[in-house]
Amino acid sequence: MSNASDPKPIHVVGGGLAGSEAAWQIAQAGVPVVLHEMRPTRMTEAHKTHGLAELVCSNSFRSDDAEANAVGLLHQEMRRLGSLIMHTGDRHQVPAGGALAVDRDGFSEAVTAALDAHPLVTIDRGEVAGLPPEDWDSVVVATGPLTSPALAEAIRALTGADALAFFDAIAPIVYRESVDMGVAWFQSRYDKPGPGGTGADYLNCPMSKEQYDAFIDALIAGEKTSFKEWEANTPYFDGCLPIEVMAERGRETLRHGPMKPVGLTNPHRPDEKPWAVVQLRQDNALGTLFNMVGFQTKLKYGAQTAILRMIPGLENAEFARLGGLHRNTYLDSPRLLDGTLRLRAAPRLRFAGQITGCEGYVESAAVGLMAGRFAAAERLGRPLRLLPPTTAMGALIAHITGGHILADEDVDEEPAAEGSPSEGQPKPAKPRSFQPMNVNFGLFPPLEGAIPKGEDGKRLRGSAKAIAKKKALTDRARADLAAWLAEDGELGVAAE
Repeated sequence: MSNASDPKPIHVVGGGLAGSEAAWQIAQAGVPVVLHEMRPTRMTEAHKTHGLAELVCSNSFRSDDAEANAVGLLHQEMRRLGSLIMHTGDRHQVPAGGALAVDRDGFSEAVTAALDAHPLVTIDRGEVAGLPPEDWDSVVVATGPLTSPALAEAIRALTGADALAFFDAIAPIVYRESVDMGVAWFQSRYDKPGPGGTGADYLNCPMSKEQYDAFIDALIAGEKTSFKEWEANTPYFDGCLPIEVMAERGRETLRHGPMKPVGLTNPHRPDEKPWAVVQLRQDNALGTLFNMVGFQTKLKYGAQTAILRMIPGLENAEFARLGGLHRNTYLDSPRLLDGTLRLRAAPRLRFAGQITGCEGYVESAAVGLMAGRFAAAERLGRPLRLLPPTTAMGALIAHITGGHILADEDVDEEPAAEGSPSEGQPKPAKPRSFQPMNVNFGLFPPLEGAIPKGEDGKRLRGSAKAIAKKKALTDRARADLAAWLAEDGELGVAAE
């Protein structure tokens, strides 16, 4: 271990949201960090720029409601812990109803500038092919869903296990001026304004039953991207299904999913309720680009353009980017990682972001935040303390490192690293199924005691009970995070 007054640098591999956040947290703790990003030396199938923290899919960080939504609570916790990603997102937000959405270009440029300007951060543009050199004694691997083949193969060889994989699809982006406003209108569901919004933040394109049925037929019949042999058995992540896959699962699936018409009134035909509605969300600060919400697709470009122009209001749509498909890679983390995200087979390596099996921009950044803090604390010689599992971040990491359906049998594996919080604990059972996961209240430990009663003293039922339960969970999370911070100090680790 290096001298705490003059620590050796920590290396972070990958300049996405998780890697950028990890590097920031390490540097803010007073430890030098080298951030390795292979772009532009080597580009990926999904990235378009050289910027750090580039958003390759949606521009939304999802709900910002910290009282009733788990991802909104995660936003709040990350802000309290000095998150660069959340600070920059807040500065570059665009209207999106109850969600926090950002200008993707301004956001990436600002994250890049902040890290480039930090005196303890060195940005190294070049690929880390294979395992990091042995003299890098502390490494955070945050290479995301597009980990280079050389590094992925080296990890497989080291762990003796195959990384799992799934497909992630990208939604199209439309030029605002090409939308027919004689058909479309601005409105958020139930007129909810959200952060930086007005209550009229989405462009809505209505469909009649006949138009919807024709659209579904076209989706099912449309020419799709063909799979390579090695992709043939790769499953999709259910939170990011292509629209044509949803259509194939049932004709009503889209109408009860991203195309649901609830909470909206068409001002052009106020007495006629749409059968389905396609929503578009502002994608940049200028308001010139709008992305199609929930419209990830693997349709070929020619079919995509023709089918999407069947949507009323988009008959003459011009696309700044069409949808696409890329393959994600993630670890069998419950078996391979300890409670502080260290690789059991090689504790000098920590993992963060989507490669750990979390899903979503904010979740990836949150895991990067904690990986950075764990690495910095270790470098400074401070004991590592896990976040309470009652917090959003603690619940997410607990799921990644073991909170899933288990089989009865144990597995043969490397023992927990010396000094790990899981040292001396029973070996985890073999996971029956580990899949990518967004943060949600289902990951939180159950509440102790009954849900508080209503003002009239009667037991709450239905939606009122659900709202009260969510508020109780978020209140508990905030109290537990405050206690953890008070005990552990600014770095989020116990002082010596």
